[in-house]
Amino acid sequence: MRRMRPRRERHPVHGVLLLDKPVGMSSNTALQKARWLLGAAKAGHTGTLDPLASGVLPLCLGAATKFGQRTLDADKAYQAELLLGQTTTTGDREGDVLRTRPVAVQPDEVDRVRASFLGAITQIPPMYSALKKEGKPLYQYAREGVEVDRAPRQVHIYALDLTFQSGEPLGEAGAVGNFPTLSMFVRCSKGTYVRTLAEDIGEALGCGAHLRSLRRVQAGGYDVAQCITLDALEATPAAERGACLLPVDTLLTGLPVILLDADEADRFLHGLPRSGPWPDAVLVAVYSLARVLLGTGSVVDGRLLPQRLLNLEELGPYSTL
Repeated sequence: MRRMRPRRERHPVHGVLLLDKPVGMSSNTALQKARWLLGAAKAGHTGTLDPLASGVLPLCLGAATKFGQRTLDADKAYQAELLLGQTTTTGDREGDVLRTRPVAVQPDEVDRVRASFLGAITQIPPMYSALKKEGKPLYQYAREGVEVDRAPRQVHIYALDLTFQSGEPLGEAGAVGNFPTLSMFVRCSKGTYVRTLAEDIGEALGCGAHLRSLRRVQAGGYDVAQCITLDALEATPAAERGACLLPVDTLLTGLPVILLDADEADRFLHGLPRSGPWPDAVLVAVYSLARVLLGTGSVVDGRLLPQRLLNLEELGPYSTL
């Protein structure tokens, strides 16, 4: 019999929870549990992690959901382990083995392959992904045994490190049945499929590969060292869980800042463009002189054009501009 969770009254909660998602849990399940623990009325995440993966999953609560796109579009960094010599149906350890090959890889070959994957590369999205075709996720086609055409996409690999787990050359030791592993660190652009990268590296080495583990260690400006686990959040007294949240404007770190006095801030919050001596900018963070976040905008020819605005409830106790 399924155990029912007690009902919890939901209320406005605003901020960013940096969650260290555990292995074996979907991003949405992790989001819903954190939302329940915080009693948050509104929440969303900024980029799905597969159940196989762990690590940085920024959760946006309340007002933060208005600004999550920037983190969704940001670069990411991952630590992974590749098993050489086997390919699987899913590109990771959860799939069925498709092919087993001998492994005879020397360190200089690994260095050559590593260099070949730096910079702009082209990937074909894997069938086991949430990417949709005709409104249906690719993984649903894959589970039905159907393979559909996928358009190649260009992504960027900014940094890539590959090292033998044993720290020793493989050579003759890489026989069938003795599957060596590579440790991989990659910093990459949005939309990079790390499973596909692992498979492509395996093919470039001539032996095939799949992911044994995957951990996201950075997402935009957020690092795994800042994260909290669900167990730790649950162990925190309910009245103190709000202190685990980062401010909403951490999602806007690095943007140009515009400060408005109280009258100008009020007009801006009503969606009215403002004029001032500001340089053109695609995106700016807008605050009152009291350093209360008002929202975001763009600047064109000295005119500040509102984009995403906070409302009075989201301004909360800081509504005095």
